[in-house]
Amino acid sequence: METAEKLQSEALGLRGQVAKMREEKNLPCFDDADFESPECHAHRNLQTAVKNNNSNGLDSDKNFPDKTIIKQRKLLKGHYGKVYAMHWSGDSRRLVSASQDGKLIIWDGLTTNKLNAVPLRSSWVMTCAFDQTSPSSRTVACGGLDNLCSIFVVDDTWSQERGPNAELAGHDGYLSCCRFVNSKQILTASGDHNCMLFDIPTRTAISTFSSHTSDVMSIAINPNDPNQFVSGSCDTQAKVWDKRQPLSPTLEFWGHEADINCVEYCKDGFTFVTGSDDASVRMWDIRSNRELAKFSDEGVIHGITSVAISKSGRIIFAGQDDYNCMMWNTLDQNKEPIRLGASSSLMHTHENRVSTVGMSPDGNAFCTGSWDTVLKIWA
Repeated sequence: METAEKLQSEALGLRGQVAKMREEKNLPCFDDADFESPECHAHRNLQTAVKNNNSNGLDSDKNFPDKTIIKQRKLLKGHYGKVYAMHWSGDSRRLVSASQDGKLIIWDGLTTNKLNAVPLRSSWVMTCAFDQTSPSSRTVACGGLDNLCSIFVVDDTWSQERGPNAELAGHDGYLSCCRFVNSKQILTASGDHNCMLFDIPTRTAISTFSSHTSDVMSIAINPNDPNQFVSGSCDTQAKVWDKRQPLSPTLEFWGHEADINCVEYCKDGFTFVTGSDDASVRMWDIRSNRELAKFSDEGVIHGITSVAISKSGRIIFAGQDDYNCMMWNTLDQNKEPIRLGASSSLMHTHENRVSTVGMSPDGNAFCTGSWDTVLKIWA
């Protein structure tokens, strides 16, 4: 009884401190708020922020999305196998792509030139990543069915005979996704149900994040807090982690009815998006720990393979199994999506499965990759 009374006294003391701080800072009190009301819904705050955003990115036009605004500007041809993954560099000009022809290709997205072709020991590559922490970085990573994360520093002294600068081992299953935390650390996701944080210089695992009950298909690092990342899994759940506390996730989100194939943070760092085999895209809010919106349509019946978000957060791009990439308006989840490339004579965005999509860090270009072996840059 004494312990309970002591805890209750401490709780009352903390509430008093919070109330005092609220008065000093003139903050509103939400103790009695109705969080189901539109006024308190975090999505309304997001909508307001998007409407007031003056970004010069792809969605700066007030009438966007409109099928005539975004058009294909560049075509990257050079792979001879299915393109499985792509990722932009920090300078928003270069990008890396991974294909089952057994090569990574680093492209100049402006000129469409191939800057480097990196031969891989295993052609069964499933993911690739560019180190975006520095605009001038030349470090890329990849992984796949070899269960390894291979690191390449493709600088002026690099040659095809050199091989990877580092190979990070630790997973017992295929590597589904990898993302650089900084130039010395990288996060990986695997079919062994785990995520791992590696130290690149020492080639050792720092932490293992175990909570999912099925294959982890995708991870994304918070753009405003590199200590936080989100993972999406075939167990239909998305989980937010703090890399300093690997024993358990900070938050868990569920609602999808099938495998989650992809996750991506919005630029605000408070919201993220998931895409699933249940043919829906969903937006989640970390602050309220809830689903903000579900984007689905009767005309969209195929699984979502990959997602990307415009710089302001207004448009979600979703690659699909049916050869298309759809654009969803986050201001109106009931609005019918627009197919990317609808203004052209093409029946589909690509001629095969759209396997990967990515928004450039500056928000001015968008890339899609497909099993038809090509990548397209849109602006």
